[in-house]
Amino acid sequence: MKPEPEPEATLSNGMRAVLEPDRWRPGFVNLVVDGTPQSQVNPDDPRELGFEYIQRIAHVIDLLREPGEPLTAVHLGAGALTLPRYVLATRPGSRQQVLELEPALVDLVREHLPLPSDSGIRVRYGDARAGLGKLPRALTGTVDLVVVDIFSGSQIPAHVTSVEFYREVAALLAPGGVIAVNLADGPGLAFARGQAATLGAAVAEVAALAETQILKGRRFGNIVLVGSNAPLPLEWLPRLLAAGPHPSKAVAGRELRDFIAGAPVVTDAAAKPSPPPARTFLAVDRD
Repeated sequence: MKPEPEPEATLSNGMRAVLEPDRWRPGFVNLVVDGTPQSQVNPDDPRELGFEYIQRIAHVIDLLREPGEPLTAVHLGAGALTLPRYVLATRPGSRQQVLELEPALVDLVREHLPLPSDSGIRVRYGDARAGLGKLPRALTGTVDLVVVDIFSGSQIPAHVTSVEFYREVAALLAPGGVIAVNLADGPGLAFARGQAATLGAAVAEVAALAETQILKGRRFGNIVLVGSNAPLPLEWLPRLLAAGPHPSKAVAGRELRDFIAGAPVVTDAAAKPSPPPARTFLAVDRD
């Protein structure tokens, strides 16, 4: 008897999106786009997270406001709605907006990994940067969390890497609100250093979180940048490191300036996509 085919959809750019059961973690489902794992979710317990970078962002979310307090969140990039599901599970009553380019991807996820009818998650379609200007004006200055996780296949498009883009995102933030950006980079970290400099030109303070060897530029992987218009509480860093996944490294302040090492701020005129992953890189660390 043949196994049933895995759910799939063809996206507007011709890429193929597939939902696959995870081989090593029963109950988890992976969203794979054009061969690159994009999301991982446990639909039975959205609080249980797989990819390391998603866990790091979730630890930041846990430190926002009071534990369990509802948040106002904007997610740029939908994936399998992993983090919106996490916020819903850990902070009931949150208001969440998701901007996603591909309706076919969201339809695939909603059909096979449905959200509760009262989730409070509103999905809007279109380019993430263009969509910022179409969000309700009342959101400006009121958003506790913006997650930037925008990939086309395995690369981040150039137009969402510039200081002009980050300033548009930062305008959404409430006092104490946070931007969390998922990046992917490899040895040398030229792209990540430039993004840290660029986000730092749009907000008051930035920190970078990653697995130790990635942040040292020794292998390709995911780096999370956390930025805010208000100073980030320094006591966050030890708590984020202790929360893992391990081994973890976090840099802020003088150490972040050393990490940036004079990398220029990226403007719209000079923006380029992120580098493609090395052939040996299995993107199990992506959403």
